[in-house]
Amino acid sequence: MKVLGFESSCDETGVALVEVLEAQPPRLLADALHSQVEMHQAYGGVVPELASRDHIRRVLPLARQVMASAGQTLVDVDVVAYTRGPGLAGALLVGAGVAVALGAALGRPTLGVHHLEGHLLSPFLAADAPQFPFVALLVSGGHTQLMQVDGVGRYALLGETIDDAAGEAFDKSAKLLGLGYPGGPALARLAEHGDPKAFALPRPLLHSGDLDFSFAGLKTAVLTAHRKLGAAPVAQQIADLAASTQAAIVDVLVAKTLRALKDSGSRRVVVAGGVGANLRLRAALDAGAARLGAKVHYPPLHLCTDNGAMIALAAALRLQHGLADLRQDGAFDVRPRWPLTEISPAVCGS
Repeated sequence: MKVLGFESSCDETGVALVEVLEAQPPRLLADALHSQVEMHQAYGGVVPELASRDHIRRVLPLARQVMASAGQTLVDVDVVAYTRGPGLAGALLVGAGVAVALGAALGRPTLGVHHLEGHLLSPFLAADAPQFPFVALLVSGGHTQLMQVDGVGRYALLGETIDDAAGEAFDKSAKLLGLGYPGGPALARLAEHGDPKAFALPRPLLHSGDLDFSFAGLKTAVLTAHRKLGAAPVAQQIADLAASTQAAIVDVLVAKTLRALKDSGSRRVVVAGGVGANLRLRAALDAGAARLGAKVHYPPLHLCTDNGAMIALAAALRLQHGLADLRQDGAFDVRPRWPLTEISPAVCGS
């Protein structure tokens, strides 16, 4: 069975084709991705209407590219999947509309997929795929969550951010430092040249005793530290502040994840989402997990950001486990706000 997946929740247009065979792990046949970063840079962030229009321009050429790369035609597709939510409403509607229209034209069923479930399951496309159960750290855009994952569709929330997410802390801190958009990767690159101990920044909720996160106070501390540098700080001071900011975020993420490991008794951790590409986070988590006799699993680096492969994969795994609520009536909706804990094991697309 072949699943064609569309991702259009924010500022990346992704399309991918995944094949699922009985008693075998799903296999990625081809994928293509277009990032809108360059277009949004002039505005310092994502402009929803521009994002939606660009998805319209990109989605069909990307679909043709994927099918050609896979050596397949659209008639070979068995199921068409799309991101139903969460995300920007207009952007979601583009992917959903194209997917459902294509399904109707081909006479194929469609399946709406939860964006975060796609991230959560994306490490199953890695060469060293995890096994259930595991603890998952989801660090994607405006989401920072720790989940207990016992199987496909079987997710329990262990802790989440009560204000800014880790990705927002990276982006907002980078903007305060004048690093532009997208801020997170720029801050991480600059941090490589700085001293992570140069500034004594707070680690919010580090010793709270629970698994919740809070990064709004850190952002305020970065602003205060930056102002103290004066109107013309030297480049090394900015690099040091970037390194100190990254260290504070990573320290909290690692400490909470390791605490979740200890509490659950699990020996496997999955890290997914854009922040999961951060090399300092990966190194610190790998070292901490090793001390506990645990292993950390990541998606391939190019699949850390939003992409169509994770959507096709999530749909394929649901199909493989008999948990897909397929539709073929041409109807669809999108859910810009959709907590991952609201999806049940048997229902995702209805």
